[in-house]
Amino acid sequence: MTLGIIAVLVLVLLFTSFFTVKQQSSAIVERFGKFHSIRESGLHLKIPIVDKISGVLNLRIQQLDVIIETKTKDNVFVKMKVSVQFKVIKEKVYDAFYKLEYPHDQITSYVFDVVRAEVPKLKLDDVFERKDDIAIAVKRELNEAMTTYGYDIINTLITDIDPDIQVKNAMNRINAADREKTAAEYEAEASKIRIVAKARAEAESKRLQGQGIADQRREIARGLVESVDVLNKVGINSQEASALIVVTQHYDTLQAIGADTNSNLILLPNSPQAGVDMLSSMVASFAASSQIGESIQSGKSKPKKPSKGESDHDYTESV
Repeated sequence: MTLGIIAVLVLVLLFTSFFTVKQQSSAIVERFGKFHSIRESGLHLKIPIVDKISGVLNLRIQQLDVIIETKTKDNVFVKMKVSVQFKVIKEKVYDAFYKLEYPHDQITSYVFDVVRAEVPKLKLDDVFERKDDIAIAVKRELNEAMTTYGYDIINTLITDIDPDIQVKNAMNRINAADREKTAAEYEAEASKIRIVAKARAEAESKRLQGQGIADQRREIARGLVESVDVLNKVGINSQEASALIVVTQHYDTLQAIGADTNSNLILLPNSPQAGVDMLSSMVASFAASSQIGESIQSGKSKPKKPSKGESDHDYTESV
């Protein structure tokens, strides 16, 4: 019975003498409450009852997310999320275990201190633009403080900036109005380009149309001259040739109107005398115009009034 109990005790002491440490971890061994050694990953031996594992530190990179509410220079309250990536320095496991009891709280305090010192110097728009500068300032301050306690700050990231909901809505309205303004400017510019292009096209069309009409009339006049010359060669004088051309054009016009199915009803004289009448009217109008011009020219030289030595009868005869 006694031997069995002794054997069990020996087995218990034997099993409690061995312990393992996981990869990327460090174990702190104390002997009678005093620091004895630091054990790395692997299988280790300790004296039962005498030695005690006081704690195990994780040597892998850890992340702490800190949410801070602060105010900007233009009095806008924002919530910022700062992610701090840190790890225990392998050579300073003793300091990390014994000098600092709550590392997360210590890191959070430094983050609050730096962010609330930097953000109130900036306006809201600058906070978004210079968030990397704020993150660098947080990392620099944390490194200076936490290295003493055996912690290395790998990186600090500002992962979220969340203004007050009313401010956010106002910013969205400003952005929407600005985009609408830009769209209106582009639409106005496009409309201007279309109007200018249309005006230029119409001007060019009218210029070409006028040029075509002028060319047409020039060719018609040249054709009339040639026709009169041909008729003169066969013994027809100019007046008769003109009458013949007018009559021919008169009947050509009637034929063209009759051939057009979309033309409206037009009443024109179609007797053989109609062409002669039109020609006579044209000649009479030309003659009247010529007489009016001669009268205007002769009217410019007015008769003199009678002098004192002349009688009214002499003045009347002179007139």
